[in-house]
Amino acid sequence: MSLTDLEICMRDITCSILNCEIPSAECVSLLNDYVESEFFLIDGDSLFITCARELTLQQGQSLHFFYLVERFLLDLTSKGAKYIIVFFKDAEHLYYRNPGLLSWRTALIIHLRKNTGIEIHTEFSNCLDSSWKTFLDEHYPYFVIISDEGLNELQTNFLHIFIMHTLSKQINVVLTSGQKSDTIRVYGYHIRSKYKIIFPLYCKEKNLLNILYLNCQVQTELQLQKEIENLRYIVCVVTCSLVLEFHSQVLEGNVETALTLQEAGDLIRMYCLSVVFLQHVPLSQRAQIRDIDVCWKKEVLKFIEQHKLCECHVLEHLVTQTSWNVDLSALPDLSDDLLWRNIAFYFEAEKSSGIDLDIGAIMKRDYELLWSLITALSETCNIGTSFPLRTASNSFLEKKSNASKMTFLNPGLIPIKNAVVDEFAGDILTGLPFLKSNDSAITSLKKQKEFDELLHWHSGRPLSDDYDRTKEFYKDPQLFILQQKQKFLRFQRFYGQSLEGNLSRTIVTQSERPKKAYANAKKSKKIQNQKRKRTEEEKKEEHRWGTLSVMIEASIKEDMASGIQHLEEFLKNCQSASVKCSAEMAALTLCFGLWTEHCKTEGKTDKNLNIAVEVMRRIHSLIVKYGHKDLLKETDFQQIDKYLCSLGFDNLSTSLQYNKVAVKHSKYAVGMGSSRFQLKCMGHYLIREEREDPDPRVKHFIPDTWQRELLDIVDNKESAVIVAATSSGKTYASYYCMEKILSEDNEGVVVYVAPTKALVNQVSAVIYNRFNKVLPAGLSLCGVFTRDYRHDALNSQILVTVPQCLEILLLSPHRQAWAEKIRYVIFDEVHCLGGEIGAEVWEHLLVMIRCPFLALSATISNPKHLVEWLQSVKRYWQYTESVLAQDPGLSTTVKKRAKVTRSSQSYKVKLVQYGERYNDLEKYVCSPSGGDFMIHHYHPCAALTLDHLERYGFPLDLSLSPRETVMLYDAMVNAWTNWPRANELDPEEFLKDKVVITKADARNYEKEMKEELKMWIKCGNSDKAKKVLSLLKPRPTQCSENQMKMYFPHFVEKLHQMDKLPCKDGWIGVADNKSILLYSDFKRTHKEDQKMVWEAELGILKTLLDKISKIPADCTYANEKAIDNEFLDQIFHRARFLRKHSMLKKLALRGIGYHHASVEQKGRQMVEMLFRKGFIQVVTATGTLALGVNMPCKSVVFVRNSVYLDALNYRQMSGRAGRRGQDLLGNVYFYDIPLPKIEKLIKSNVPELRGQFPLGISLILRLMLLASKADNKADAKAKVLSILKHSLLSFKHPRKLEMLKLYFLFSLQFLVKEGYLDQCGNTTGFSGLVTHLHYHEPSNIILVEFLVKGLFHKLCQPIKQGSKVFSEDVMEKLVLVLAHLFGRRTLPAAILKSTRKFYQSKVFLEDLPEDFAAALKEYNCKIEENFGQFLQIVSALADMKQEYQLPLSELDFSSKEQPDSQLASHLMSCDTGRTAVSPFVCLSGNSEIDLQHARTINSVLLRTIGITGANIPVLPLKQYDNQGRRMPINAYLLDFYKHGSLVAMNQDNG
Repeated sequence: MSLTDLEICMRDITCSILNCEIPSAECVSLLNDYVESEFFLIDGDSLFITCARELTLQQGQSLHFFYLVERFLLDLTSKGAKYIIVFFKDAEHLYYRNPGLLSWRTALIIHLRKNTGIEIHTEFSNCLDSSWKTFLDEHYPYFVIISDEGLNELQTNFLHIFIMHTLSKQINVVLTSGQKSDTIRVYGYHIRSKYKIIFPLYCKEKNLLNILYLNCQVQTELQLQKEIENLRYIVCVVTCSLVLEFHSQVLEGNVETALTLQEAGDLIRMYCLSVVFLQHVPLSQRAQIRDIDVCWKKEVLKFIEQHKLCECHVLEHLVTQTSWNVDLSALPDLSDDLLWRNIAFYFEAEKSSGIDLDIGAIMKRDYELLWSLITALSETCNIGTSFPLRTASNSFLEKKSNASKMTFLNPGLIPIKNAVVDEFAGDILTGLPFLKSNDSAITSLKKQKEFDELLHWHSGRPLSDDYDRTKEFYKDPQLFILQQKQKFLRFQRFYGQSLEGNLSRTIVTQSERPKKAYANAKKSKKIQNQKRKRTEEEKKEEHRWGTLSVMIEASIKEDMASGIQHLEEFLKNCQSASVKCSAEMAALTLCFGLWTEHCKTEGKTDKNLNIAVEVMRRIHSLIVKYGHKDLLKETDFQQIDKYLCSLGFDNLSTSLQYNKVAVKHSKYAVGMGSSRFQLKCMGHYLIREEREDPDPRVKHFIPDTWQRELLDIVDNKESAVIVAATSSGKTYASYYCMEKILSEDNEGVVVYVAPTKALVNQVSAVIYNRFNKVLPAGLSLCGVFTRDYRHDALNSQILVTVPQCLEILLLSPHRQAWAEKIRYVIFDEVHCLGGEIGAEVWEHLLVMIRCPFLALSATISNPKHLVEWLQSVKRYWQYTESVLAQDPGLSTTVKKRAKVTRSSQSYKVKLVQYGERYNDLEKYVCSPSGGDFMIHHYHPCAALTLDHLERYGFPLDLSLSPRETVMLYDAMVNAWTNWPRANELDPEEFLKDKVVITKADARNYEKEMKEELKMWIKCGNSDKAKKVLSLLKPRPTQCSENQMKMYFPHFVEKLHQMDKLPCKDGWIGVADNKSILLYSDFKRTHKEDQKMVWEAELGILKTLLDKISKIPADCTYANEKAIDNEFLDQIFHRARFLRKHSMLKKLALRGIGYHHASVEQKGRQMVEMLFRKGFIQVVTATGTLALGVNMPCKSVVFVRNSVYLDALNYRQMSGRAGRRGQDLLGNVYFYDIPLPKIEKLIKSNVPELRGQFPLGISLILRLMLLASKADNKADAKAKVLSILKHSLLSFKHPRKLEMLKLYFLFSLQFLVKEGYLDQCGNTTGFSGLVTHLHYHEPSNIILVEFLVKGLFHKLCQPIKQGSKVFSEDVMEKLVLVLAHLFGRRTLPAAILKSTRKFYQSKVFLEDLPEDFAAALKEYNCKIEENFGQFLQIVSALADMKQEYQLPLSELDFSSKEQPDSQLASHLMSCDTGRTAVSPFVCLSGNSEIDLQHARTINSVLLRTIGITGANIPVLPLKQYDNQGRRMPINAYLLDFYKHGSLVAMNQDNG
């Protein structure tokens, strides 16, 4: 490949990345589910570049650099990340122009490999290496972290090739640029791999790389002194001798700019002394190094580059010396350039002026040893003796320009007298510095009018809160509005019936229930009536069976599956046990007859075992349900015995212990043992252990034991965390709770908290369908409150809401009367407590509520920890209620209410776990093969690895179906021929002679098999266990994306043929397209007649058109028998005004629907109802169905990979497969998803709930507003203190609680200084506006700053005086300002180099106008100063033992005592401004001044404090990434304002 071709190729690659890939990058949370098994790759050189470019790092500060690398990696590791770091061999050539970095890179690779537990790979030449492709295929990382820019053009090209190659392998890329983190998450710019990317360099790959690389070969002969065991000294001696030899050769070439040998000797002497200092001086003393304003001269820098190049080769050679046992703990700290410069400065400038300091005896000895070894190895160089260190007269240093630095004010707090402050943070106030009352900082405080939460700040009109500002439905009492409300309620009941059927029940309160006229009725007459009634009912059932039996028998003969379904429906509705027994026996006889006929007509190897399965099902049912009721006669048992013998189950026949009927072994045998047959062929039909005794509290079904425990919890008014599988029935306890509160009185309120509006609508519909209650005027049964609308929110007995809205009500000072009515709160999908957005709101609600609660979830990995935390909250409320009841200062009403609360409710929090799925769940992988479509069974154990089993065992929720347990046994037998326990664990032996194998028996067998496999690994049979896992892995074929797209309709058709519908297809990029793809195979024949005809003729034409346009049965998936035409028309009529009504209707008539966030609510509800009713059989959807929406189905299909398809969403969606009461087996299909991703989804655990950082300035202001202005101040104070004291983050972490107390105090300081609070904690000034916009912190505070300074008044000048019309320029500037404040979306820095043309949009937001920018800068300075002081004080909470250790390797640099050296003390005498900064960072001259800059806080702050820069409420004027490059702000808001086109905005700004 020629140089011109290379340049063209590289230009194309760079353009593709800058113009296509980087603009599409999304800033997402990177670590959603990487717990235990998920992993990704980090490009080592990208990691190196990112840390080497850190703003706080000075060139040559090795230990600081290693600290930055380890801190970066620890941030990932501490959040559960699993990763591998890869350094390509060829990338080393790109550093020869910068030898200092090359030396660091070599040391870093050795350090990470030897001193940490991270897996490091260096065997790959480059990303085009064939072994690299094999590595990717085997591991399939979820993404690779790569930098988009190198240190030079060559390295940038190398990285761009790597990015394109990674994307072409269908692996996602995350950029190091703009990566940031908070307390529990890491965020980065994620580029999703696109199938269209084809890497262009598929031939002559090495030619390209050879042109890119610099070929620099340096040969050095090393003579290492093995008597030295100190790594620093070894590297120092050999490096210095090499560089002197090399420099002498340079001087022979008459290079004029080179240092003389005498000058080189002086530098080496001072370098050796610096190495001795590193060996003996502890980090605590080194952290006080002087930051001198001098730098090396150019000729000295060239010499240092030679030195670093030699050091690099020494390190590379050191790796090969396997015979040496050298301690590598000093590897990160081989040199210190600032220390070297300080020594040079002392001998050059200070000693000559009369400052003569002693080196110290020990260090003098070591220094002389080093020099003697260097001179011995450098025989050809005459470099003199060890002393004096400075012999040359020329200067090595020169002055550098040094920017003026800020200085800290002495930290001091403004005194605040407030009960909340004293009770929460009073224990730490005594140790803090406070300002005196006459201090200028106090006397100059802004005097603002007290905010009373009653009047508007500007107009003086009565003030509304967030509740009042939410749009209310049906507020106007006009007739039309009332009709609309009735229409809405009718639809809610209609929608609810589609969810559960007609379960409406009228609730009567206990006080209204009629009393019995007399206590003792004539029991005998009642008993007689009951007996007579039962006799009559039994006769009716016998008559009904006699009528239906012929039809059912005929149906079974024609189509067994359909006939058996009719039989099950009859048995379900029949109330007579004897009739059901007769029907079962008749069905058994009929099924066995069909089996015998089938065996006569089919060959021995082609038997359809489904018929035999039905025979055994009937036998199971008869023995379990009627065998103990004396309903089966001896002749019936003999008949069963005969059938068992005929099937080849003689052992089961023996176990029945009845008179035997001689039956010789016949051709009707199934060909396998009875236990294997039951497990393998009828596993999902096995009898579950279900209770038969009804519970009077439940009308429509018989609850399981664990469900009764939930009902008992509600009866006892206790709280509970309920963790049970999806569709297990845990939600029923919620409706029982509602019914109980409704029946008690008309005052009590139940609040149901749902995470999404879709779930809010569903739950409210169920409530309207389930309950009916006559309430006094003004009260309503159910209310809804979301951010978009509300109705009957405060006058209903059941409020369904989202967490943000309930928080609004509970924190409102004037809504306490309503809050006191709450009797129960139900939190659905409580695992959102660990979510990315709004998680802190869930936490606030859980600690604020005083009543009992139910917290429901299917996916919590640490429920015990959650329950412990919630129990501590309840103990707080128990104590608080007792104090309120006895406080003489409170009103009688408050004390009475507290006493009633204490006596009527329990403060216990129970954990109810139920991990058993009612239905088995089996997974499949899909792939086309030839002309057919293959579906491969995916055994759950195939997702495991030996390493995973050794470290974690089997995942808690990884269960096997009975069939899969048998498959595991067979694989173990094949893997180990002489397995000692093979016979013992054979299903025929383990479940010997069991006529009825129950689900519990199968679970015990599964448990034993899992334990045996783990024992194999424990006892040293890992190779055999590995073979087992390999045998279970599927072997699907690979094909292109276009093929998978083309085959998708055929795949759905295959599911239809296999009777696996209805199904949901999830995680499709554009759900509409898939639906259209299915629909496009059908032909349309309907034509509308637009001519005017007579009325009689019109009816005839309509009839003919309906007949013509009717969709053929083989061209639709719709189940027309599921619903009647009236129901269908009603649903279509409601959705008639939707934008895509026509498309939705046409697809629905084909049995297809799509469901995603862009579909309007009525459209989604239409699809949901038709799917639940069984009319629609195929729905394509995104994650909109993941959180709780009730849409159970037979099969779930995951289509294509996605960044949002993580372990949590996988469990939520896959849990929908298998409808209890309809399907005994659920199916999960993976379509076009890589096998490694499937493995990780199955074995990954869901994230633990660890808590977010709970506080913010706006929240603290809201809490102070509640405490100061509440109607019931005692209740308000208790709520505020509960939020402050009980964060999940600080639970069992007292240091974190202390940190939160300090954060609270300094937030108050800021609020007082800015006039939002007075010194008594009362709200003043614009605090109402700030709290109203609390979702947008810190933009809400900055908006008020702009208002106070009159900037908006100055900007918004009308075109003429007295007018309300503004010029377009004014409006655009106003939108520009607001776009900077709200909805900020930053883009990767590299996008500024893009050459992409934007035709209609302005993509990058312009800077703020100068006056607004100055105001924003002033605000940021005040925040940075305030929180800089906070960080100074909070540093006392750091664990200094850990702070002197490298974060990941935990190498300790604090163990040495300070040496007796005057020179060391002199050079390291800067003891001010270093206590709150990491000692490793101080090595680069950083100090506490850097805590006043938001950009550097994360880099310099003590890492064990537990706070990050994300918790400091600054809004940067300009955003920069971690390499110092500016990150532009997307101008999508201003863009849309200008042209108003969604299409154009999506095209350029999407």
